[in-house]
Amino acid sequence: MSNFVYTNAKRAFLAGEIDLDTADVRALLVMTNTTADTEEDVATVSAFTALDEMDGAGYSRATLTGEAVAADNANNRGEFTAADFRFLNVSAGTRNVAAVVLFLFTTNDTDAVPLAYIDTAGSLAFPLTPNGGTITIAANAEGLIQAT
Repeated sequence: MSNFVYTNAKRAFLAGEIDLDTADVRALLVMTNTTADTEEDVATVSAFTALDEMDGAGYSRATLTGEAVAADNANNRGEFTAADFRFLNVSAGTRNVAAVVLFLFTTNDTDAVPLAYIDTAGSLAFPLTPNGGTITIAANAEGLIQAT
């Protein structure tokens, strides 16, 4: 699989329902039994048939900081970027980590909107096995989410 933006997020961007400059965007890790990589049309995080969120000790979801939306005129696209984000002190879970899912946080997973599935993050190779250390997701300088 490769990185993609969820269909409902695309619709919400076009309808002006999500403003990535001000939204509370968060990230979660999914393991290899997830269906987040094949269910591109789900509307909420709770709608995945099998989210298979990371279950290793020390894991918790990450909140993005430094979010910005900009035009990349040279490449004719819009880009959503953020500062690098980290999952601290994550031990191995029952399966390897397959990817990161970015989502619009509201109050719970029933209302949280999946934004993007990321299984290619710079030099970080997925799937990966946490070892109790920090997992750093280097935000691509070309954008975590791109609109072409």
